[in-house]
Amino acid sequence: MTGVPRLVLSAPSSGHGKNTLAIGLLAAFADRGLDVAGFKVGPDQVDAAYLGLASGRPGRTLDPRLVGADRVAPLLSHGAAGADLAVVQGSMGLYDSLTGRSETESTAAVATVLRSPVVLVVDVAAMGQSVAALVHGFRAYDEQLWIGGVILNRVASARHEALLREALDDIGVPVYGALRRQDLPSVLPSRRYGVVPVLEGAGEATRAVRRLGEAVTATVDLERLLGLARSAPALGVQPWSPSGADEVSAPLPAGADRPVVALVGGPGGSFSHAETAELLAAAGAQVVTLDPFTDEVLPAGTKALVVGGALPESYAEQLSANRRLCIAVAELARTGRPVVAEGAGLLWLARELDGLPMCGVIDAIGSLRDGLVVGYREATAQGDSVVATRGEVVIGHKEHRAVLTPRGGQRPAWSWPGGAPEGFIWRGVHASQLVPHWAAYPRIATRLVAAAAAEPATVGVGDGGPAGPAGAALGDPAGAAAAGPAGAPTA
Repeated sequence: MTGVPRLVLSAPSSGHGKNTLAIGLLAAFADRGLDVAGFKVGPDQVDAAYLGLASGRPGRTLDPRLVGADRVAPLLSHGAAGADLAVVQGSMGLYDSLTGRSETESTAAVATVLRSPVVLVVDVAAMGQSVAALVHGFRAYDEQLWIGGVILNRVASARHEALLREALDDIGVPVYGALRRQDLPSVLPSRRYGVVPVLEGAGEATRAVRRLGEAVTATVDLERLLGLARSAPALGVQPWSPSGADEVSAPLPAGADRPVVALVGGPGGSFSHAETAELLAAAGAQVVTLDPFTDEVLPAGTKALVVGGALPESYAEQLSANRRLCIAVAELARTGRPVVAEGAGLLWLARELDGLPMCGVIDAIGSLRDGLVVGYREATAQGDSVVATRGEVVIGHKEHRAVLTPRGGQRPAWSWPGGAPEGFIWRGVHASQLVPHWAAYPRIATRLVAAAAAEPATVGVGDGGPAGPAGAALGDPAGAAAAGPAGAPTA
């Protein structure tokens, strides 16, 4: 049983300010000395990262589509262990879902599973007494949902605030705060930088979080809000455990050396979900962070590499400029060691991206486009790898602007309805723009660590090697002369 106090912060639709308010709430409560934990409904790792920065512990996503509805409450219990308060930031509108499955995948569905009160953030800039009708409608739409009150955003004046409070008082809905139009400034770094400002400890990100916390402290009744959170009943679930999943086979034998797995990220965490590092450690790995922008060599003794899906596409120049690391990654892949690349990690392994040389592990060329590809995919594995066995089905998420030519290699990673096979399997490499959540498939970590601990398969003379740019860039004859690249197009 888990009794962590908790709130779900949602809104009638996107654009009401719930993201900045959730960050500000966590920062405000943390500044008061509370141990807080932040969560994001859906696949958005950027929002989760800033919630983590505000709370001082890893921000996590709660995505019923990616992990299954039955894991949502256990994952919150795990991520909020020992916390005084958990704040869950919703996605889109309260009853909305990217897939149209609002009964199981909306913020309202998550709040119901978590038995958590919901606080609606409402942009009232162009609203008067109608705010009562709006909130009443959301409350009446699902009588089983617990709407505990509202926070008003972009209030015009004291008179406007009084009118709004009176209207909501008439329907018995508490108001926990009222923010003026200028109280929540747009101070967060641009989303084009993704999670990097958080992972690299950028001063701009830290100052923005602090400023939002100060704004919330001045405008929101934190004591009453905490009282609402504490009224949430205990969750009748056991916390998720990285070592306790049924799908995980036994870790490495006692006494075996713990293989070093390099997890790409920065001082503030990795580009993977927080559970990825925990699963790797539980499977027996020694997890070491690798910064792709500043580290020129792999961590000593590296036996495997994981590039998580939150690596931003917009950092192509910085990735390309680190030629020594590109060569090291290509050599690791050439020797048959496990390399898993998700999302933009696939672009880093490609021959080039928009004319910039990358690692050259796979023979594909990437280019950035204006349109955004986004959505969930139910994917079937097209070959055996450390990620999946042939025929295995996983659910992942895609969000990218870049396209690769070819889209898939001689041994593609995945296929799904409506699209050609995608991704690349080559020796120990599994690279794809699809991003699964490893908490739903903990056997990925087990297989990867087992492969890292084993001796790599012998590489024959005609077995190929990296595509070339990484090695050739610095005159590496082995890289320049490599044959049989991973992504050579099929006929």
